[in-house]
Amino acid sequence: MSVPSLRRPSGLTWTVLRLHRAALVAGGAALLAVAASLVWMYAIGADARAAVGPCGSPGSGLPSCSALRAIGTDETYGAGIDSVGTVLSYLMFPVAAWAGGALIGRELESGTAQLAWSQSVTPVRWLAAKLALPAVLLTAGTTTAVLLTVWARQDGNPDLVGAWYEPDVFVSTGPVAVALVLAGLALGALAGLMTRKALPAVGAALAAVLVLHTVLEQVRTGLWPADTVTGRAALRLPVSSLDLEHGVVTTTGRRIGGDLTCVGSDSTADIQDCMRHSGLKDFWATYHPESHFWPLQLVETGIVLAVAGLATAGAFRLLRRRTP
Repeated sequence: MSVPSLRRPSGLTWTVLRLHRAALVAGGAALLAVAASLVWMYAIGADARAAVGPCGSPGSGLPSCSALRAIGTDETYGAGIDSVGTVLSYLMFPVAAWAGGALIGRELESGTAQLAWSQSVTPVRWLAAKLALPAVLLTAGTTTAVLLTVWARQDGNPDLVGAWYEPDVFVSTGPVAVALVLAGLALGALAGLMTRKALPAVGAALAAVLVLHTVLEQVRTGLWPADTVTGRAALRLPVSSLDLEHGVVTTTGRRIGGDLTCVGSDSTADIQDCMRHSGLKDFWATYHPESHFWPLQLVETGIVLAVAGLATAGAFRLLRRRTP
């Protein structure tokens, strides 16, 4: 009596996993490394915050300044958080290159895709499987890394981990990071289908995500209406605010941006005297308070997901036109 052999996994999902197991292993290892780093950053966070707080000489009741400087935990913590933020901010670049070159371009160039289409797998189903599985894994992995980053930052002390509006900090602490990775996947796939060759697809994918990344950084602060204040409040913006523009208002009502006249005056009387002699009536400032973090995140996430959706639709449309 023969013992039945175990049935090996099959299907498009298994095929994608098997063909790209090297990328899967590399991605999993990278996620584990990021997770381990962030757990360590969380563990040393208390010491790091103490190192940037008040200190004094022995017997003063405060932590010893010399001991805190010797430990250097704040530098380690800040550098670790900053490195992870940079990785998450630019993750779309390697994802796009891999999607264009290995996931799509190489298989079209080598004929692997055409072989799959001849074995009762339709081109549309082939592309759907190629995109769906990486999209799920990338979403899960990037979301995990973002949540761990927010957790490791704890109170978000800008002296340690940067202000909320800094590009790498902004991307790595919200859903924009996930949307960018999905956009990289979609743009890479579209580039692979357009060029049908691995190396040109890598170049086209990198160029596409570079344009997207650059445009987003340029327009980010304009995605949500900024707050404008006048008077002395314009000279004392809330802590952690992003100052977009400031200036003065003349007696004729004209606003002049970037004018720091009378800003350095010490007292209210000095300010009023300076303004009177300078022909000024008021100060003004336009800024984003920290409360605008989520509106900006959600608007940018929506835009990036729309780009990903359009690229995905374009990829399927192009595939239908080029296949019978």
